[in-house]
Amino acid sequence: MTMRTEITLPNAAAALSHYTDAVRFGDLLFISGTVALDENNQIVAEGDVAGQADHILSTIGKILTQAGGNFADILRVTVYLIDVNDRGKINPVRQRYFGATKPASTLVEVSALALPGLLVEIEAVAGLPPGT
Repeated sequence: MTMRTEITLPNAAAALSHYTDAVRFGDLLFISGTVALDENNQIVAEGDVAGQADHILSTIGKILTQAGGNFADILRVTVYLIDVNDRGKINPVRQRYFGATKPASTLVEVSALALPGLLVEIEAVAGLPPGT
């Protein structure tokens, strides 16, 4: 039995290059950098970093559900922002999804993301319950 499984969300944005939405290896789930694109690869909430973060975390939630987990299982997140000063705008969105769970986290300001108009990208690593 292979311990590596690729996860691709149905009815979601197509990959922009050679990657999958997530890879499960044993009880670890590695979620690719996720951006605010709809199923037609159009930017969601253009110009609204909180709206983009909400779309991203909703997508991450769908990936977690497909893998048998939830936000409480996330061990680490990395957030890439075009403007680090937007941190205060996305924190309430993060708190809504994570609740009392506090993952290890890194925030990085970047000069650009994969497409013009994207303001935030989030990747995560989760530890899934055994047997899921």
